Amino acid sequence: MVLFLCISDCERFMETTSLPSFSGRSPLSKSGVCVFLPGDSNPKESSPFINSSDAAAEKSQQYDGKNMALFEEEMDTSPMVSSLLSSLANYSNLPQGSKEHEEAENNEAESSRKKPVKAPQLGTLMGVYLPCIQNIFGVILFLRMTWLVGIGGVIGTFIIVFMCCATTMLTAISMSAIATNGVVPAGGSYYMISRSLGPEFGGAVGICFYLGTTFAGAMYILGAIELLLIYIVPKAAIFPLEGLEGAEAEAALLNNMRVYGTILLTSMATVVFVGVKYVNKLALVFLACVILSILAVYAGVIKTAVDPPDFPVCILGNRTLVWKTFDVCAKTIETANGTVTTQLWRMFCDSPFLNATCDKYFTANNVTQVQGIPGVTSGILAENLFGTYYEKGDLIARTNMYSAEDQDDPLTNANRYVLADITSFFTLLVGIYFPSVTGIMAGSNRSGDLRDAQKSIPIGTIAAITTTSTVYMSSVVLFGACIEGVVLRDKFGEGVHGNLVIGTLAWPSPWVIVIGSFFSTCGAGLQSLTGAPRLLQAIAKDSIVPALRIFGHGKANGEPTWSLLLTACICESGILIASLDAVAPILSMFFLMCYMFVNLACALQTLLRTPNWRPRFKFYHWALSFLGMSLCLTLMFLCSWYYAIVAMAIAGSIYKYIEFAGAEKEWGDGIRGLSLSAARYALMRLEEGPPHTKNWRPQLLVLVSTDAEQNVEQPRLLSLTNQLKAGKGLTIVGTALEGTYLENYEQSQRAEQALHKLMETEKVKGFCQVTVSSNLRDATSHLLQASGLGGLKHNAVLVSWPRNWKQGDEHQTWRNFIELVRETTAAHLALLVPKNISAFPSNGERFTEGHIDVWWIVHDGGMLMLLPFLLRQHKVWRKCKMRIFTVAQMDDNSIQMKKDLTTFLYHLRIDAMVEVVEMVSFLSKPNRINYHTWVQIPLIQSITDSSRGSIRRKNPAAVTTQLSVTEDPPAASKEEKPEEEVQLIHDNTTPASPATPATPLTPTEGAQSPGEQIQMTWTEKCDGEPTKPPGAATPEGIKDIFNMKPEWENLNQSNVRRMHTALRLNEVIMKKSSEAKLVLLNMPGPPKNRTGDENYMEFLEVLTEGLNRVLLVRGGGREVITIYS
Repeated sequence: MVLFLCISDCERFMETTSLPSFSGRSPLSKSGVCVFLPGDSNPKESSPFINSSDAAAEKSQQYDGKNMALFEEEMDTSPMVSSLLSSLANYSNLPQGSKEHEEAENNEAESSRKKPVKAPQLGTLMGVYLPCIQNIFGVILFLRMTWLVGIGGVIGTFIIVFMCCATTMLTAISMSAIATNGVVPAGGSYYMISRSLGPEFGGAVGICFYLGTTFAGAMYILGAIELLLIYIVPKAAIFPLEGLEGAEAEAALLNNMRVYGTILLTSMATVVFVGVKYVNKLALVFLACVILSILAVYAGVIKTAVDPPDFPVCILGNRTLVWKTFDVCAKTIETANGTVTTQLWRMFCDSPFLNATCDKYFTANNVTQVQGIPGVTSGILAENLFGTYYEKGDLIARTNMYSAEDQDDPLTNANRYVLADITSFFTLLVGIYFPSVTGIMAGSNRSGDLRDAQKSIPIGTIAAITTTSTVYMSSVVLFGACIEGVVLRDKFGEGVHGNLVIGTLAWPSPWVIVIGSFFSTCGAGLQSLTGAPRLLQAIAKDSIVPALRIFGHGKANGEPTWSLLLTACICESGILIASLDAVAPILSMFFLMCYMFVNLACALQTLLRTPNWRPRFKFYHWALSFLGMSLCLTLMFLCSWYYAIVAMAIAGSIYKYIEFAGAEKEWGDGIRGLSLSAARYALMRLEEGPPHTKNWRPQLLVLVSTDAEQNVEQPRLLSLTNQLKAGKGLTIVGTALEGTYLENYEQSQRAEQALHKLMETEKVKGFCQVTVSSNLRDATSHLLQASGLGGLKHNAVLVSWPRNWKQGDEHQTWRNFIELVRETTAAHLALLVPKNISAFPSNGERFTEGHIDVWWIVHDGGMLMLLPFLLRQHKVWRKCKMRIFTVAQMDDNSIQMKKDLTTFLYHLRIDAMVEVVEMVSFLSKPNRINYHTWVQIPLIQSITDSSRGSIRRKNPAAVTTQLSVTEDPPAASKEEKPEEEVQLIHDNTTPASPATPATPLTPTEGAQSPGEQIQMTWTEKCDGEPTKPPGAATPEGIKDIFNMKPEWENLNQSNVRRMHTALRLNEVIMKKSSEAKLVLLNMPGPPKNRTGDENYMEFLEVLTEGLNRVLLVRGGGREVITIYS
């Protein structure tokens, strides 16, 4: 290799050497280092990690001269930094629906040249500040603000306004942090919440925000109709109100609202359907109406300090009169012809004459005319500081005036007075007012149209909230300082000639406010009907809510037709309510829930300190976000506790629906980070010590094997896992592959996918793990050691009994199995071995009757008691009854054992039948083990053919030798005793005996006659005394036995005892549990001396022979069940 580090040397070499050109460019075009490698014109190096095919070589030519030879193979997945930066710099974010519109235009004019997309040019003022101002100022300011001040008082209303404005300001701070943490595409608040809190929260809150926006449209339409029918054209009412009182008048008003509201909604929906461009063109007009109306109010306040307007209020006693049908606020007037009565007199008297019979209250009280707008310098503020709450139907009275009335007299001529139309209380005022501070998301919703969204959204939104909050709080004080209290509490201005109350304060005319507020509410309604369908379309296009997929479609240009139709229908349901005061708390719930989750998202991201959380907006803190979230939650229940519960139920239902039926999305959300932090914290807590016995449950490591196609060979093993776990605790499903990880990576991935698929099919909740090693034994050992994390590790291993282990080519299988048993014992892990796993039931099967039998032979910590209880929690085993069998020895009191076991189970709260089995009761006749059985054991096979021939020569006749296994074993057995594992039954007093009848030995290869068969059995009496073999009755017989000693010295007496025990237990179990649905019994441990491994497998085969479903259980050396609570 030739390496030039100097530019001049490199250029000189290029001039003196005939080398192919590098695409017309100097080798120094990208770097100051010039490298030339010798080779065969192939630009790649020979490496096991680099594909040297011709196709790859051609592909690599595009990187010639770019000094990227080391990374050619990774260019598909890891592009060059230069191309990445180019794509990021040219990033263009189109508004929702623009892509489809652009594609439609391209299809119509394919031959035409594509026009460049104009980059967004909106700044902070036009893109964020003014839209937020327009959306925040709305119908509540013009129609209800004065009433709120009158009912709640200046102090109470100021507290409400401050709380709501503080909530939106804190939410705006959180939203600014989220919006400046990367590019926010069109979708605004939904996008921010869903990408911060995950698809479940995002979908739930997004739909709630959509419903809030839709009901806001209904509220704006109802406000516009109220302005139209009460203040602009009262005579346009289809259901006239004149002459109606009480409930009839209220019903007529609501019906008028419903009819005209439906008409206006249909008109607005038609405008939105025809084209949004018309709505956008009118947006500036609507904004101008809002600003001019507010300026007119402030101008009127200033004017009241110099020249208050003339808006008198007529008061009878202390009751405010409806000033519509009379002209003079007096009972009588003096004229040249004398005293004459007025129209007011005729309203309360039966005739216009002075001697007429009049209403008692009218007669007893004087009529007073007070100024409705006394002015900002009048000192009326002191009277309006505190609130006055009314029941529905109460009279709006002036508190500081005398009234002569009899409390027992019924109210007459009620329609002549101004009455409270609803029952008012503090929390109601909160619910009605809060919609007036919503609309702070208008800037973030236009993020796709902003020149610099990360700069404009925080500045514009916070500036808009500051402006509107200042206007609201100053309005509370100014209204209380300028307007008479009875006028403030007069919701519809009935006492001031039917004028809009805030209009009486405006300059130069009340009509400025009336007309301006009408157009502003219409514009706000159009904006809601425009924004809500697009929000629903964004949710539908994310495919997180399957039921909403149809609403992702629209017209060719991307307009959400179906979403608009649904929005109109929901909006109509709000219009049918027909009451502005009833609709306002509904949308308050949805907006408050949305703002609450914006604050939660910011707080979570801040506390979790995720690496991607790097907002440009720095003036935020998690404490502010939590304060905003707490305020939102408080306001929800202040507004209406039952609406809050309903809204949360709707959001929770949507959350669970998305969780179970929605598409899985991975957006790197904060909830995922919260889960990781919570998991880390929980794991650290688990490290503090092992779980208490009361909290112990099987944490399973399920070991399965796969075939050549990476399919699981024992799927019923996972069915048993599901039945045993019922979705609780830890489950790790692992498999081992043979080979090297580098060569078998794809194979391991396929195996992992197969495990995942099977776990989903069997509804096993847990994790899967695939380990690759040079041999299966090591791979299984690695699984056993490395599975789990920290304190969350498995404490039990579930593995199937090795099939066909007796076959010659499967010898390694059973050796691996025994090594696994030894490793679980060393690791103090419980071991569960189902035998005949294919016979176990699937999750869809049901046992309508039957028993689960537990053979409790040795105490293993209570695993045998706990497992049947867990199984019976599953619907497969629920109707099976539990039976517990235990084995009594000769010196045991079986009656007392049964009583003690019954008491023990009672304290364990386990319902089971108890039976104590006495092993000696089944030895009424001699039992035999034939020689053929022992031929299967490799240790016994050590008796050679020659030794057998020696026996036959010494015993030419048919000899039946009975050997008694006494309490003191032979010397050979004593020497081998240290090699024995803990036996199944520790019985040092009663030797074990076989429990199966003998069968004749199969003749050997023609060398044996029936008379030459050798039958060797071991028997004993019930009292423990050895029986004398017939052949040993004489000295010759005894001599023959001693002549056999060289062959029988090779027999390990522990194996003899174990086989005796296995056969006897099998006979007892078969007699008692042959019809059981499942048999659980203790699994004996393997011998420490590995030369007896095959004997161990034989013992287990004999122990479980003839049983259909068996679960061998080996405890982990600790108590797993307790009688204490």
